[in-house]
Amino acid sequence: MTTFLPKEVQDGLDAARKRALKQSSRMLIEADGKTYRVLRFWEHGFALEAEGAPHLRGLVDLYDRGYHLYQGLIVASSEENGEMCYEFKRLTLAHDKVPLDFAQDETVAVAFLGR
Repeated sequence: MTTFLPKEVQDGLDAARKRALKQSSRMLIEADGKTYRVLRFWEHGFALEAEGAPHLRGLVDLYDRGYHLYQGLIVASSEENGEMCYEFKRLTLAHDKVPLDFAQDETVAVAFLGR
């Protein structure tokens, strides 16, 4: 038995796989004021569609359904199977408030009640 597929069939399967990845992906990356859809995301990097993807380098923000999840420092690493792969040099969770630089007393009064 052979596993050979004609080129047209293989191209159709690859296009269908890319289309499914685009539709199922909820993550976006924002870099230099532009937004790109993330096809795949893993612990040490992510992949964008190679067609139209720039060779990004530097600070980026990652969003999932509009929620800011991470801020990362990236570098373009390789292009494989129609995907541009990027690696994280640093990946930090995004916070919704500024971290405190001092220890806060837990018994401090929140509000005073008047008479």
